[in-house]
Order: sequence, then C-alpha cells, then structure tokens
Amino acid sequence: MPAILEASDLEAQYGWTKVLHGLSFAVEAGRITTMLGANGAGKTTTLRAVCQMVKTAGQVRFDGQRIDGKSTEDIVRLGIAHTPEGRGTFVDLSVEENLRLGAYARRDRAGLADDYEKVYQYFPVLAQRRRQQAGTLSGGEQQMLAVARALMSRPRLLLLDEPSLGLAPLVVREIFRIVRTINEHERVSVLLVEQNAAIALDLAHHAYLLETGRVVMSGPAAEMKKDDAIRRSYLGYFSMDERETRSHTQRSPGRETPTSAISPSASSRERWGGVGAERRSLPPT
Repeated sequence: MPAILEASDLEAQYGWTKVLHGLSFAVEAGRITTMLGANGAGKTTTLRAVCQMVKTAGQVRFDGQRIDGKSTEDIVRLGIAHTPEGRGTFVDLSVEENLRLGAYARRDRAGLADDYEKVYQYFPVLAQRRRQQAGTLSGGEQQMLAVARALMSRPRLLLLDEPSLGLAPLVVREIFRIVRTINEHERVSVLLVEQNAAIALDLAHHAYLLETGRVVMSGPAAEMKKDDAIRRSYLGYFSMDERETRSHTQRSPGRETPTSAISPSASSRERWGGVGAERRSLPPT
C-alpha cells in the first residue's frame, strides 16, 4: 500500500537543543500508524516537525510532494490535521464555534452543514452541547471536540497527540473506537502518538518505537505487541522466570534487587543495542 506520509532523515530542534536525530518513517494511506516511546523520546516533536511548527532538517513528503519548508497553514490546506497534546480547545468559545474554526482553511464552504452533522453523529454528546462553552466540557468531551474540530478540515491525514492523556479508561476506549470508525469509514490515515502502548497497538496497523529522538524498532503492530522487549517495557508483561525472580526478591529483604526486575527498559535497551544502534524492523505479516 502506498505511503501518504514519508519522512527521511528528519531532524528537529528547539533553539540549540536537537530532539530528533535522523528519523525515517512512513504512514500508509488508509492505515493507522502509531509512535510509542517514553517521555522525552521525541513523539510530540515528530508531529510538530511534520507540520513545520519547529525548526527541521531532512525531507517530509505528503502524497509524494515535499512539504518541508512550507508554512503550517499551507500544510493544513493540503489535508493534514493536527490534534495537539492537551487538546488545544478554545475554552471561551462554544462547541460549534470551535468546530467552525476547524474549517477555516476550507474552500468548499457548501459542504460545511453536512460535515457538522457527520461529526455530531460520531460524537453525539457534542451535538447536545453545541451551544455550550467549550471550557465547561469534561476532559473527555474536550478531547472529542479536538478530534471533531480536526475532522472539520476534511483531512486525509490525522495527527493525534496523546488523546488518552488524563482520561478515564472508558472514555479512552470510546475515543479510540471512534478513531477506528473514522479510519475505516472515511479512509482517513492516522499517525497516533500515544504512551498507552496496549491500546495503541490494538488500534494501529504499524508501529514505531522511539528512544531519545531515534527509531529503535518498527514493524506490524500485531507483531510488536508479541515482542518480549515491548511486553516488558510498555505492556507490563513478564515471563514466569521473571515473575519468580521478582517474587523471590520481594520476599528476601536486604538482598540487592536485580536490575532486570525493576528496570525493564534497561533489559530492552540491551536487546535493541541501545541508543543509536541499528534499527530493528520486524518482518511484515
């Protein structure tokens, strides 16, 4: 399947501080791709770099056309919508006014009414609160509004930054269910940045693992979910031997705790070869 978004040797920095160190990745058209990693891995910066919101080097192509060097507004008009971490809701405006702002770059004004109804079908709670001030919505409702606002631009690629942040599990599952529906029904491609690895890998078709601004592992999401290093570091699963080691250590006060028992990230780095090592790619399914 062709890629709708491709980045090659992508670098990004804030002032003198470089955050991304030669990232290369792709998002297949009509598919969901997720980026996983700890805080500070460069996930949010990657989305900002795609939208040219930070100083970058390297190449970014959208539908075969280079977009590095373009303005953020022009990138939005090409069909990329960005839902930022923290939702970015205009709290003093109503729900409907927030949605209207999402469509500001569109030239086809005739279809706006239909799109309002479409997003209200995806998010019925927003229809009930369309006249309500956005700042009075719950956290989950504000996240739904952020996604709905992005959809009002009729994007071909949706960038989602930590949509589960600070939300109850039931709300998170509902938002991710809607994202899957949008992907399947509207064929909107999605690049998802998420710390909740379990739900992200369930949703995505392909995954990349970032560590300090570098891709250290990539492959089909279903295969990544089975990988022992991913399971230990991000999904909280341990083998029977590891569980017995942890249990024995906890029952033996005064003994030094093995590093592997308390720091799965250390053992995973050994497996990947550490920061800057050659990237692992899992075989396609």
